[in-house]
Amino acid sequence: MIKLTFRIACLFLFLLLPLPCQAMQKMDAPESISWWQRFQNRVVETWNSPTYDLYVPLYTWHNRLAYDSDKIDKYNEYPWGIGFGKSMFDEDGDWHALYAMGFQDSHDMFEPIVGYAFQKNWRPSENSDWRVGGGFTLGITARQQYNYIPMPLPLPMAGIEYKNVALQAVYIPGTYNNGNVLFCWLRWQLN
Repeated sequence: MIKLTFRIACLFLFLLLPLPCQAMQKMDAPESISWWQRFQNRVVETWNSPTYDLYVPLYTWHNRLAYDSDKIDKYNEYPWGIGFGKSMFDEDGDWHALYAMGFQDSHDMFEPIVGYAFQKNWRPSENSDWRVGGGFTLGITARQQYNYIPMPLPLPMAGIEYKNVALQAVYIPGTYNNGNVLFCWLRWQLN
């Protein structure tokens, strides 16, 4: 089932990629490019980037206001795992990434995720090595409790970065005793 999930996730990523002629086409007027074409171009640019990232899941915080304490006591909040990706900073200093990560979920079961991430960055000063940002990730995940059926996962994301190391997180919204989780990881730019 995991192999099927991985294949479906890879298919999803390839569907995001434009046809080669679209990716290479130069437009005279950038404002005439649709948001979908811009998104596809960014995905292709990220895929072609020489920058690789290592992801290390750190912590899964279950919102104490949205869970019964007996449920919290049963959940794993230290998601062992690892991930790899490719990323780039665009001309505005914003971060784009394609990634794949696998980790232990809240029930100590394997959970894979693949996707695209975007983070709009702000620097405290021009010469600063610090960046702070917010954005989103569009991914596909699969969980054991749902028989590893691939599910789309659009999530809000935030991060803080110093030089080539970043602490990033997504928030998974939900209902009472379900969802409402902050998932944090460390990202290390390898080159």
